[in-house]
Amino acid sequence: MDFKNINSSWTLFLDRDGVINQRIVGGYIEHVSDFHFLPHVQEAIALCKQVFGKIIVVTNQQGIGKGIMTEEQLTAIHNHLRVQVPEIDCIYHSPYLAGENSIMRKPNIGMAMAAKNDFPEIDFQKSVMVGDSQSDIEFGKNAGMKTVFISDTATYSSADKVFPTLFDFALTIKLKKMQ
Repeated sequence: MDFKNINSSWTLFLDRDGVINQRIVGGYIEHVSDFHFLPHVQEAIALCKQVFGKIIVVTNQQGIGKGIMTEEQLTAIHNHLRVQVPEIDCIYHSPYLAGENSIMRKPNIGMAMAAKNDFPEIDFQKSVMVGDSQSDIEFGKNAGMKTVFISDTATYSSADKVFPTLFDFALTIKLKKMQ
């Protein structure tokens, strides 16, 4: 993936838990008080907005389908996220259980199609999906996007690139654009 070609006609798709905020292993972000940004994420997204035309968050939230949290709780969390990171253009979520195999749940591309419906200028061949799970990378690949895997301990061979954090990705993108 050549970062020099990325410009304002490109779209950045971001997973939420584990990329933007700390993941609760075996649990869910149920309240705004549970939502904690990973280090330098707000700065990273601001850097990315200097390069990408759109920034879209796509997140599986089966805690709703399990009855652990409500749509209203998730809306409050996402409203908080949008206030703290105004560079985000839109947030899409899937409340469905993994076993339901909903088109809206990653790795299926329903959230990508919803974003394209809302923003017709999105071109998946000029999009990058950044995630920290296999389903995130498969989502990006299934939609025809470039993919970036976020992990400080492992590599994911089918992703186009691997970075330890979103901030490392953002710095690389910004530096390549300046060269």
